[in-house]
Order: sequence, then structure tokens, then C-alpha cells
Amino acid sequence: MSLNIPASMYRDSTQPDLTQEQELLKLDLYNKIAPRRRKFIDRIGYANWDPFPKPNDPMEIRKDVSQRTTQELIRDFFHSRPKDETQSNAYRQAALEMALGIINRDEKFLGYFDFTMWYYELLQREDLLEAAQKARM
Repeated sequence: MSLNIPASMYRDSTQPDLTQEQELLKLDLYNKIAPRRRKFIDRIGYANWDPFPKPNDPMEIRKDVSQRTTQELIRDFFHSRPKDETQSNAYRQAALEMALGIINRDEKFLGYFDFTMWYYELLQREDLLEAAQKARM
């Protein structure tokens, strides 16, 4: 699920406006670099070389409408479960996938969520919620 995106993709590709002091430092850095390493700079062009790159923007931390991260949602969910209840790995994985899907607004998980809410309300309307909870055990 993780993507390998190079950090250079996040950097701003606009040419920096260097001060005269920075230009002198840039030239000094270039002259100190071994000729073999200068090939890269020569290939992209001295004018395009930026020895003072801007830092990357911080990663966007996604949150749901309650301003909780996936980790916070999962922690709160499992803390709300009865202490004597044991969950299988499949159960825990499903809860994590659901939290990730909801926070990422994945259509598949939004469908799961909408159906689950509808089903809960149906059982409540028909006064079958207690029976469904007993059947679960």
C-alpha cells in the first residue's frame, strides 16, 4: 500500500533567486567538488543546479470528520470493546482497513459504512438489535 515517491518530486522546481553571497558560495562549492562528481551538475547545467534546496513540505496527515487519525480511531475503537472480548487477526485487520478506507474516502469502504449504518437502523427499527448482538456471541 505504500508508494515509493522520490523526495525530489515534492520540491518546488522554480529557479531560486540567489543573493550575491549565495552565488559566491555556489561557485565555491562547485569548485570544491571533485571533477568526477561535477559531471552531474554539468549534465543538468550549472545554472539549473540548486545546492540550497528548499525542505520538503511536511506529509499531510489525514483525519476524519472527528479530527482523528487512523491510529487514533483504531486505538479508541479497541479501547471501547469489552475487556474480556478477544479479537482474531482477521477482525483487527478488518477494523484497520475500514478506518483507512473511511479516512481515505475510498468508495468501497464508504459503501460498507453506509450499508452498516442502514442495517443498524433497520435492526433498531424492527427491535432486533439485541437479538443480533446475542447471535454474535
